[in-house]
Amino acid sequence: MSYKTIIEDNIDILVVGAGLGGTGAAYEARYWGRDKKVIIAEKANIDRSGAVAQGLYAINCYMGTRWGENNPEDHVRYARMDLMGMVREDLAFDMARHVDSAVHKFEEWGLPLMKNPETGSYMREGRWQIMIHGESYKPIVAEAAKVNADKTFNRIMVTHLLMDDVQENRVAGAVGFNVRTGNYHVFKSKTVIVGAGGASNIFKPRSVGEGAGRVWYAPWSSGSAYALLIEAGAKMTQMENRIVLARFKDGYGPVGAYFLHLKTYTQNAYGDEYESKWFPELAERVGKAYLDTENQHFSHKPIPTCLRNHAFISEVAAGRGPIHMVTVEAFQDPHLEEVGWENFLGMTVGQAVLWAATDIDPKYINPELTTSEPYVMGSHATGCGAWCSGPEDISGNIPEYFWGYNRMMTVNGLFGAGDAVGGTPHAFSSGSFTEGRLSAKAACKYIDDGKAEGIGISQKQIDDRKAEIYKPLETYTVGRNEIVGGTVSPSYILPMPGLQRLQKLMDEYAGGVTVQYMTNDKLLNMGLHKLKILEEDLEKVGAEDIHQLLRAWELKHRHRTSECVVQHTLFREETRWPGYYYRGDKMKLDDKNWHVLTTSQRNRTTGEYKMEKQPLYHLVGDSEK
Repeated sequence: MSYKTIIEDNIDILVVGAGLGGTGAAYEARYWGRDKKVIIAEKANIDRSGAVAQGLYAINCYMGTRWGENNPEDHVRYARMDLMGMVREDLAFDMARHVDSAVHKFEEWGLPLMKNPETGSYMREGRWQIMIHGESYKPIVAEAAKVNADKTFNRIMVTHLLMDDVQENRVAGAVGFNVRTGNYHVFKSKTVIVGAGGASNIFKPRSVGEGAGRVWYAPWSSGSAYALLIEAGAKMTQMENRIVLARFKDGYGPVGAYFLHLKTYTQNAYGDEYESKWFPELAERVGKAYLDTENQHFSHKPIPTCLRNHAFISEVAAGRGPIHMVTVEAFQDPHLEEVGWENFLGMTVGQAVLWAATDIDPKYINPELTTSEPYVMGSHATGCGAWCSGPEDISGNIPEYFWGYNRMMTVNGLFGAGDAVGGTPHAFSSGSFTEGRLSAKAACKYIDDGKAEGIGISQKQIDDRKAEIYKPLETYTVGRNEIVGGTVSPSYILPMPGLQRLQKLMDEYAGGVTVQYMTNDKLLNMGLHKLKILEEDLEKVGAEDIHQLLRAWELKHRHRTSECVVQHTLFREETRWPGYYYRGDKMKLDDKNWHVLTTSQRNRTTGEYKMEKQPLYHLVGDSEK
């Protein structure tokens, strides 16, 4: 099978993935690199790609420092508490001190931000959230990236990073294919900024069959933010910190605006408040430092999200489900009713359609909530991703946190933003864009310092990757001849059955929804064994056409991400985040041994993982002034 090879050479900064992180990188790269060649490679179309493709009704990370509302230190304390202590505070502070300027840029570019008519400040939904009319959020931000990049390549599935053949452990670009034409694309670049998406659909979703796309995190996010880095030998961190969301049942509509703006609340099937009933038991598990049962309603530190999840899960397991969101009271106010519907119509249309289709009017019926299957990501309320260097002014005296360039990974010239950066939860869309800006500035300095000189890429590396990428097409073409009926061949596995096999494996062995998020050391070791067998079978994955080739490589990226998740979950011998997952053999939080960050590094040659504990430095004081 012959496809045209398209080579883009002499790139200074290659941006892989153009969600909010990638767009931020492309925009800022032009400011610091007026004479530099900036190229974007995006799997979808930049105008409607990434987690905010459908729209967003709030910007969830805004300090409001100009209004005296919050300081960056406040946000670090909030994220630290919500993550049960596990935050790279240097990176979190760095993002928080710059994020407001990103939001001001969005408004300058035409994003409608709701404002308080009395003060002129942005209208708050919660302490960190401001409300927007965000149906066109992504196209507005994408335009800023497009006009600043030299070229944008849409519909490119990046499958591998290229490595320098001259200097060990230095990135040299990336390769992939066009998901419409099938053409092979080679990007030779001095630096690479990965802003690709985290991982949905690695665990079995609650919605299956025709509803399989109805998941919370973007269904097209296939773990490329992680698989690309793991394969390149980058050190990863906190990959065990998957997230489980409380969402409206079946449509996965977000609940934040309802809790924060509409002031709704939850109750069990019998109309009872249930959360506080579970807090004394939880305090025994996690300690008073993380859950103060006496001051829960008065503390400036909210109950960590995972612990509220635990109360939800425990109440349902006790037979008092389903859990309902009490909307009937709020929706008696016509304004709040309008806000409630607009919240979905602006970013989760499927939830509004589902309610309409099933005769649920939240003005008269309190709709059900559920907990989702786990997702792996680094830009929402969890901190999975690469182990990155921090900024010099904060991290310069901490050797474990600093090795020269902000947001650079342990592979030279390789930078990250959004889901790709580990240890910076609660960044969301604005924070991801901000991280993109920070990484682009650092990448320009890396180039200007001469660190990217003399890169060489052998033709063999390019040819070998091409053969590897298109192998599923050949496997299918040959194996198809053995089929006399149906689709099952003894010579290949198709992407969809392969994905279902991965999801079942992760669900049952790594703590998915059907086992109430429970796992243990025996299950995790069995899961690693089964993942290895699946990896062998994925060498024989078959693709009928270019679309199925895309699905094959998404599956491979999900598999590699899953392997890393299981390695980390096995390594951390405690239950740090009850409500996200449980180690049945280590049910309590163990600050004595595990008040640390975890890292892994996969050997590019052998595939073996090296697991390590990394120090957790608290750089911001506990008390707000």
